Amino acid sequence: MTKSDADHGVGADDPHVKVSRLPPLPRPLDPIVAELFENTRKRGGHILNLHKVTGHAPKLTSAKRPFTYALRNDCDVARLYRELAICRTAINVECDYELHHHHPLALQAGLTQAQFNALRQWQAKAELFDAKQKAVLSFVDEMTLNKGQVSEATFKLLSDHFAPQEIIEIAYNSTSYYASGLFMKALAIEPDEPHKKAAPGKF
Repeated sequence: MTKSDADHGVGADDPHVKVSRLPPLPRPLDPIVAELFENTRKRGGHILNLHKVTGHAPKLTSAKRPFTYALRNDCDVARLYRELAICRTAINVECDYELHHHHPLALQAGLTQAQFNALRQWQAKAELFDAKQKAVLSFVDEMTLNKGQVSEATFKLLSDHFAPQEIIEIAYNSTSYYASGLFMKALAIEPDEPHKKAAPGKF
């Protein structure tokens, strides 16, 4: 660990290790990356392998941070529906890394463990979900599995339960994490240690 890294609070979360197809972050850490890491810690999160990968592009990663923060903290639609959308999206894009980190967040938001366990085959366990949850799941499935082609019937079902702004927020959460899932898989980001958690955001 360099003096520059120590000055930025890097120690137990050593970023200078290989955690993907890319090499480790260079020494010393870019000041933008060091600031982002410190911000993550202040918000109650660990430095995840995802952060150690995206740190290779400091300016883009810094530019994306406010949007990610807004998805966690600045939406009107209840966190339960956002986490439901994210977890089902992670399943559809087959990204276990994403699903692992959102499992505890989904439970904190109000999803039951039985519901989480049923998400992979939710239609076979439809009785576990209420009408609003099924509307979200149907919308997310068609959007992420049918290349964005959502039927009028499915959209009508969603709009019966959610206002336009809420629909946009659900769609942003799903499509953002779909893109993230592709990113994580393509770069072969390794799983984090079990104790490491993402910054939780507002519930």
